[in-house]
Amino acid sequence: MQSLQYQGLKIASNNHQKVDDFLVIEAALQININNEPYTVVMRTPNDDVELVRGLLFAEDIYKKAAPLSFKIIKKEAAIISIINVNISKEDLGKGYLNKRTLLSVSSCGICGKQELKDIKVTGNKLDQIVFSSENLHKMFAKMGDFQETFKKTGGCHAAAIFDKNQNLRSIKEDIGRHNAVDKTVGDLLEKGSLKEANYLLVSGRVSYEIVSKAFIAKIPIIVAVSACSSLAVDFAKEFGICLIGFSREQKMTIYSNPNYLNNLENV
Repeated sequence: MQSLQYQGLKIASNNHQKVDDFLVIEAALQININNEPYTVVMRTPNDDVELVRGLLFAEDIYKKAAPLSFKIIKKEAAIISIINVNISKEDLGKGYLNKRTLLSVSSCGICGKQELKDIKVTGNKLDQIVFSSENLHKMFAKMGDFQETFKKTGGCHAAAIFDKNQNLRSIKEDIGRHNAVDKTVGDLLEKGSLKEANYLLVSGRVSYEIVSKAFIAKIPIIVAVSACSSLAVDFAKEFGICLIGFSREQKMTIYSNPNYLNNLENV
C-alpha cells in the first residue's frame, strides 16, 4: 500500500468542488539492529527490506553478500512501523559507530549525521565507461511506465537502475529520493546482481547523498530529470561519476566527466 484516498476542496477561478485525491503515504519506519533502535526513516511503505538493506550498505554497516535476517516487530494497518535486523558483531561495519541519533526525514538523506566529517566518502575513482546519450531518454520512458504510484498521486519519486545494455534491473518508488535509491540498491543486493548496475536514473534532483550512494554501489552514471547541487557535482568529479541533470524533452546538461559519452557531437 503506497497511497491513500483523501478528500479535498478544489478551487478553480470562482468555482469549487469536492474531489477525492490519491496521496502518497509517508510513514515512519524504525530500524533496529540486534534489537536496539538504530534510526527512524520517513518513507513510503513497501520494499522495506530492500530499503533497509540498501541503507545499511550505503552507511557501511553491512556490505557482505550473505542475506540478512529481518523480523517485523510492529505492524499497524498493514504498514510496518518497526523492523529488526540481526547482524553479528564481526560483520558490523564502521558505519554502525556513527549511530544516527536524529530523525531522518524523507527529503534529507544526511539528517542525523553527528559531525561534518561523517558525510565524507573515500575510495578510488570508478572506472570510466563509454556510452551513448541517445538511449538515456528511452530509459527514462521505460522508467515512467513503471511509476504507478506517481501516476496515481503525483507525489513520489522514483529511482531506476539499468545495466550496460540499458536493461531495467530495478525500479522503486518512495516519497524520499534517497529512499528510492536505497530500495533499488537493496533490491539488487538481495538478488546478488549489484555488479551489473551501470546507470542510476532518478526522477528528481541530485544532491551529495545520492552521488555518495551511487559511488558506494559502484554505479558510474547518474542521470536526473531535475537539477544537481554544487556538492553533488564536486563529488561526482572526484568519484569519477558521469553526472547528468535536466534530462528531459530531448535535452540534458552534463556536469562531470563528459568524456564518458561517445556521441558528444550529437548532444
